[in-house]
Amino acid sequence: MSLDTADPAVFPAPVPGPGGHVVLDVVVPVYNEERDLEPSVRRLHAHLRGSFPYPFRITIADNASVDATPRIAAALAEEIPEVAAVRLELKGRGRALRSVWGASDAQVLAYCDVDLSTDLAALLPLVAPLLSGHSDLAIGTRLGRGSRVVRGARREFISRCYNLLLRGTLAAGFSDAQCGFKAIRRDVAARLLPLVEDTGWFFDTELLVLAERAGLRIHEVPVDWVDDPDSRVDIVATAKADLRGIVRVGRALASGRLPVSELRASLGRAPLEVPGVPLGMTGQLARFAAIGVASTLANLLLYVLLRGMMGAIAANILALLLTTFANTAANRRLTFGVRGRAGAGRHQFQGLVVFGLGLGLTTGALALLGSLAPGAGRSTELAVIVLANAVATVLRFVLFRSWIFRARRPAADPVPETSA
Repeated sequence: MSLDTADPAVFPAPVPGPGGHVVLDVVVPVYNEERDLEPSVRRLHAHLRGSFPYPFRITIADNASVDATPRIAAALAEEIPEVAAVRLELKGRGRALRSVWGASDAQVLAYCDVDLSTDLAALLPLVAPLLSGHSDLAIGTRLGRGSRVVRGARREFISRCYNLLLRGTLAAGFSDAQCGFKAIRRDVAARLLPLVEDTGWFFDTELLVLAERAGLRIHEVPVDWVDDPDSRVDIVATAKADLRGIVRVGRALASGRLPVSELRASLGRAPLEVPGVPLGMTGQLARFAAIGVASTLANLLLYVLLRGMMGAIAANILALLLTTFANTAANRRLTFGVRGRAGAGRHQFQGLVVFGLGLGLTTGALALLGSLAPGAGRSTELAVIVLANAVATVLRFVLFRSWIFRARRPAADPVPETSA
């Protein structure tokens, strides 16, 4: 069985916690951690006993260890009532979290690395917004304001580059995807986990991207973090797997294979509706303007390249047509959030109609100037063109929003009742 793909989303029945209902289940995934497992679990248990005011469980998720880790985990579970041990015969941190979280009866599900690199003082701030219902997921961040991090320059560089890559490719808004310190509400996990395919280190990123696209609130907690010098993570292999994951998730989002709209309708927060203010207008205007600037620069570059091969009018028309196709595609995806191939051809045709209206407006303005003021100077012509282009731009945005990419509210599926 492949280690890169999750098993079918069939979870066992929740295991009741000691003493009744468990509020927090902290999973500690381990592989060959016979040296660090016992002191780390005892330290985590002592912290929770002393600072967490609700019933909790620590679940050791053993990922097919071949040393004494399973025996130590079983002994800890036998000795400490709040500790449980689970054995998985296949490796993968994502697989461990998916299995244990999917079977847990706790209200909030969390995990931390066995080396406890993250200061445990951040655990209660991590969980509190989920218990109150304010947030859906929570992550520790080593890259946020207020974080304090001690690690080598190489790992610092790789971490920052990876998170910048996520922002550029998947438009991620969270600051730190790979910090081993996260939590999620159980009802949210039940909906998202079956859609997360990765079973390794990319599991965290995939879960966060899916949650963010579904409109869920991700709470970030700045943490103090000290690098474990004995870390055995293969950085090169992990980086390659992460890049493959980014490509796979990007394709799934672009093709519409992930049911983001359905998740947003059933799990996401309702939009902020203010009388007289169109939904999403500010953000759409900003993205539309940015794409417009990029399209103008691309149009000028294409015109210069084509001008050497054909006449001015032909070069202008061809450059405008090419940039119009790109402009419509970019606004379709980035400004109005339309993904998948359905309707793409129709949208491009409608974009050409809008382009024709704008071209007719600017051409008509110049023709009208020529008839009313035949002797108008070059500066007057430029002023008319600028004004006509401004009107055409406003017209294009209005038609994009109200006609081509008119928002259609998806029919929300009935939200299944979940127990807290």
